[in-house]
Amino acid sequence: MVFIIPLIFGAVALFSGAGILVGAGGLADREQAKESDIVRQGQEYLEVAETEKTKRDEIEAWRQTTLADINLKRELVIGYLDRSFDERAENFKSLFQTVDRSISTEDNYQLSLTLDAIVQLANSSPFQDLSDLSKVKAALNNPNHVWEL
Repeated sequence: MVFIIPLIFGAVALFSGAGILVGAGGLADREQAKESDIVRQGQEYLEVAETEKTKRDEIEAWRQTTLADINLKRELVIGYLDRSFDERAENFKSLFQTVDRSISTEDNYQLSLTLDAIVQLANSSPFQDLSDLSKVKAALNNPNHVWEL
């Protein structure tokens, strides 16, 4: 049960079993304080919402930039590997043609050199040059670059 008790100068106090609900400032003052507290909290919410939206926009911009960078690097690596493996395939084909010619002409010295070149080419990895992507990028952008394996 709530009791309203008039105080001096027209102020009132509300009492309940739990204690004083509204102090000597009056019910109107308490309502006005609640309203300004609600307005303040609403303004704080709008500020936080704007800050969080800005953060989300920044994260999205970072995401787009990072994805573009990853896609560019992926394309560079794929292009490098395509060219590298194409050139490796051509090199192996050429070396085995030389082996065939060396066998048909019975040129054992040329055969020995060619077989050594095949072994060296087989032992080399096209992935070892990928450790420095800036070199790969520069090589891919240079139309005069000679790809050596």
